[in-house]
This record gives sequence, C-alpha cells and structure tokens, in this order.
Amino acid sequence: MSDSFPRREAVERLLAWFQERRRDLPWRRTRDPYAIWVAEAMLQQTQVSTVVPYYQRFLERFPTVQALAEADLDAVLALWQGLGYYARARHLHAAARAIAARYQGQIPADYAALRALPGVGEYTAAALLSIAFGQDYAVLDGNVRRVLCRLFDYAGDPTSAAGQRALHSFSQALLPSGQAGAYNQAMMELGATICLPREPLCAECPVEPYCLARRRGTERDRPLRRARDAHRERTFAAAYIARGERVLFVRRRPEGLLGGLWELPNTEIEAGEGDEIALRRLLHSLSDG
Repeated sequence: MSDSFPRREAVERLLAWFQERRRDLPWRRTRDPYAIWVAEAMLQQTQVSTVVPYYQRFLERFPTVQALAEADLDAVLALWQGLGYYARARHLHAAARAIAARYQGQIPADYAALRALPGVGEYTAAALLSIAFGQDYAVLDGNVRRVLCRLFDYAGDPTSAAGQRALHSFSQALLPSGQAGAYNQAMMELGATICLPREPLCAECPVEPYCLARRRGTERDRPLRRARDAHRERTFAAAYIARGERVLFVRRRPEGLLGGLWELPNTEIEAGEGDEIALRRLLHSLSDG
C-alpha cells in the first residue's frame, strides 16, 4: 500500500459510518465466541436474511459448545435442513466435540488451535479472534475482497495466491490496532450493503473519496472476474421401494454435496443408458449390498 494513502482518515470514516449505519443482527449483540462461531459458519455462502431464523433456532437447541458436542449428528443436520452446504453443520459438530475433548468446552483464543479444528479456515479463525477475542487479525471474505479491490484498484485475480497476498497486505495495513473486530465487520458490512457486486452505491460510500477505482472509473471492472467453467448437466434415476408403510432410504456419504443426508436410492444415468437400464443397475447394486 502506498505511503500516500490516507489510511487513518479512511478507516476513521469507515468505522464512524459502521457505528451509525450497521444493521442490528443477533450475532452482533453478543461477545460469546460460540455464538459468533455459529453465525460465521452459517453466513458462509448464505444471505443474512436466510441465516437469522436458522441461527436463532440453532442456539435455542444447542446453546453451548457442550450441548452441540453431546448432540446426535442427525439432530444437528435436521435443524440445518434447508440452509444448504451441509458440510458446515458436520464440521461444526465435529469441531464442537474436539473443543469439548481438548479445551473443556471453551473455544481457544489461539490461531493455530482454531485452524486445527474441523472446518475452521483462515477466514473463520480471523473472524473469531478479532470479533470475539479482540485480537488484531484481518478477515478476507468475498465482500472484503471486493471492497479492497476497488479501494486500491487491484487489477489482478483476487482468488490467486498473489492476489490473496496483495489483499491481505492491504487489509493488514488498514487494520486499526485494538479495533479489528469493528474494522472487519465494517468492511463486510460495506461490501454487503454499499460496495455491491454489479451496481456499487458509490455516492453513499464513506470511503468513496479514497477509492482509487472510483477515481479511475474502474469500479465496475473490479474485482477481476474469472471465466466460469462450463457446467455439466447430470441426470439421475431414483427408486421408490416400499413395503407396507416402510420406504427404503439410503444415507449419502459424509463428504461431498449434501453429505450425510438421507435420500431415495439413486444412480447417475450414464452415457448411452436409459432410465430402465440405470434402474436395473441400481437395483442390482442394492441387492449385492
């Protein structure tokens, strides 16, 4: 970051804006590391409006790390149903059990210890340490990356290793000592409500006077968008097998999409197959099992 960038002025305006305009969200009313951890897990790739009722129900059912650790995984997945990305629920459950076993149910305030827990990546560890424990760690999520790319008119790929290093350097340089929690939340709030992906509300932005992309007219070109891989369509055949009032369900493997959930037996229809052939193959595999 250039020495000429008015770091202090920009951060002061950002924090003042956040204090005045921030949304009243349930996880912002607590300093409980567990409650903040649950929120951060749920908010990954999910909109705030969707998360709020799930978050409240989850904490009512599992109010502590110990309560979550003692719960059956099926109960956790059932409460998560509809929120998507079920690996998050499995990781929360596994991490809660690890915390109960290793740290007497207290979430560790240590970066290495947090990163060693299932499902806790760089972002979650930094968010927990800054928001719940007041430590000076900067977070990088999609919203923060977008803000930084525009603020510093970063023209590289923010998802590349070089891009990650550059954005981390920008954010650490902006980070106000002792105020990391507020700073991180302000950056995320700015990206979620003002510095929007396609139509940024630059006239309402508290750091608009310092934004290099705005100054250069490149705000809609930042961050750089990578070409998406073409999606391959897949077709499945499912079998409904009943005996009286009993219906056969099978459990998905723990890893991957919708891992650990129950579903009707099914198989992907391979090239050159029709539904009937695929179903015969499926039934044969079930009888062998």
